[in-house]
Amino acid sequence: MTTVRPTLTQPTPPGPRPVPSFAVISGAQVQKALEGREKQIVEVVEDTYRLHGAGESVNPPSSFLRFPDRPSSRIIALPASIGGQTRVDGLKWISSFPPNVAAGIPRASAVLILNNYDTGYPFACLESSIISATRTAASAASAADWLSRGRLRPTRVGFFGAGLIARYIHTFLEGTGWSFEEIGVHDLSAESAAGFRLYLEQRGTTGRVTVHNSAEDLIRASDLVVFATVAPQPHVDEVSWFAHHPVVVHVSLRDLAPRILLASTNIVDDIEHCLRASTSPHLTEQLTGNRNFLDGTLDDVMAGRVTVPADRPAVFSPFGLGVLDLAVGKYVYDEVVRSGELQIVDDFFHELRRYG
Repeated sequence: MTTVRPTLTQPTPPGPRPVPSFAVISGAQVQKALEGREKQIVEVVEDTYRLHGAGESVNPPSSFLRFPDRPSSRIIALPASIGGQTRVDGLKWISSFPPNVAAGIPRASAVLILNNYDTGYPFACLESSIISATRTAASAASAADWLSRGRLRPTRVGFFGAGLIARYIHTFLEGTGWSFEEIGVHDLSAESAAGFRLYLEQRGTTGRVTVHNSAEDLIRASDLVVFATVAPQPHVDEVSWFAHHPVVVHVSLRDLAPRILLASTNIVDDIEHCLRASTSPHLTEQLTGNRNFLDGTLDDVMAGRVTVPADRPAVFSPFGLGVLDLAVGKYVYDEVVRSGELQIVDDFFHELRRYG
């Protein structure tokens, strides 16, 4: 017997469908399903990149809801569909309101809707700020690993931006086998930098933790640089700061001036997605009039189609793909089902007869 791997183009098998159910998965359940499973989640993310690279996904451009009276805030819709063995459709709806931080609540909040691949019915709503941070951190850890191959593995990491995403990325680096002799921290908020330093020290990290007063000091002192800010436009433009050729994980996408990218090897998660919305790669394309500065995607690196040289900075700029949220969300859903703790909303779908 031959097993046929499902693809996006396979027709829906005939036959009756069960009455759809709908579940709600809380942030506490999400965290429980993901905690301590960094290696497994990185594998999920890498498998999803491979599916996406093979064309077994649908990942339309994200839609941005912006507000004239609140220019720093936005809500983003990321629809997507994954084929392969995951077979799920869905939507992440994530808000970013930086003023929340001063009010004592997280900047970002999100929900993830999972839709049945065959019927289109939504079958779960998950708290998704944790899922979003997790897939971002897993992507960053994967990129740090792959871009470091072929050069001395970094032993000094620097975090530019000391919020929740930085904390998750540190957790994923540590959880996938990284150890550092030195950990640098820089943030425009002294309170945030001090808070992240305290977190690292209380976690018992073996590396020496240093808060740097300037971006230059942080970058020059780091072999692996993580940008996790909310910068709306480039603010780092001195090429000489990167003369030691670090690996740069540019998850916040808008920190680096085009001249930095033009002096680096540039890897993205998806070319079309990354070259939009005034990201640093998008600005570089507008400046040069071409995409020659891009070397490929992380999937290209994993597949060996692109080699990352050690004689220049290597920059990973991930736009953040909705398919990653779906894959991690489906992982969480399956774990909650296995735990026997799935919370079904009774009669969520009520009109199920065509003529009453």
